[in-house]
Amino acid sequence: MSTLTVTVDGGVAELVLSRPKALNAISTQLATDLVDATDQLRADDDVRVVLLAADGDRAFCVGADLKERNGMSDADLLAQRVVFRAAFGGVLGLPQPTVAAVHGFALGGGCELALSCDILVADETATLGLPEVSIGLVPGGGGTQLALRRLGPGRAADVVLTGRRIAAQEATSLGLVDRLVPAGSARAAARQVAEQIAANSPVATRAAKRALRGGWGLDYAAAMDVEDAAWRTAATSADRREGIAAFNEKRRPAWPGR
Repeated sequence: MSTLTVTVDGGVAELVLSRPKALNAISTQLATDLVDATDQLRADDDVRVVLLAADGDRAFCVGADLKERNGMSDADLLAQRVVFRAAFGGVLGLPQPTVAAVHGFALGGGCELALSCDILVADETATLGLPEVSIGLVPGGGGTQLALRRLGPGRAADVVLTGRRIAAQEATSLGLVDRLVPAGSARAAARQVAEQIAANSPVATRAAKRALRGGWGLDYAAAMDVEDAAWRTAATSADRREGIAAFNEKRRPAWPGR
């Protein structure tokens, strides 16, 4: 793919945005490549965790490619919107646990891509924000809803309606960032998190992710039904039998993954 790379090692797939000269801005081609890449990763049973990172020193991703959008008609923009929604939905909808490694600017769609991951690791150079209202738009890659779920209504409104840029330390305090690490170490730290997840049962981690995501917005009783369904999936799996056997035999499990 011309705008990103995918490598798989040890059950961890690294999905890396690769338009550093454009600060990894999301062009129509990058969005299309994200759709293709996430489709492939979703179907790959050997991939236990997906790590989303970016090339270049200055930015994780600065959002939509506004140079490409300059001069677009409303019809052009609406046509691009279909591809963009599929791209963001592809990341959010991955069944594997996902970890974002954020450095530099993560603005607009870049922030939304990071928030679409289950765990967001950022280094001290990171600056996050959803500035769409400053150019006459609304966050459209899940930003309003993901911010709302992470931050609550008041803080989400502060982030979305002001469009302000948020430095890494404040982003961590707010809850936009889950782990803050020293400058230059986001990708290595995110890789460590991904490898820790990948060492666990793939059946259990996918089921746990479904429980975490599926419980959003539900009342407690309904959410507990979602959790119960996830528990039953894991409890009746070959992974559960192997996990208990390995524990009793004092060895590392060899997960069947089914």
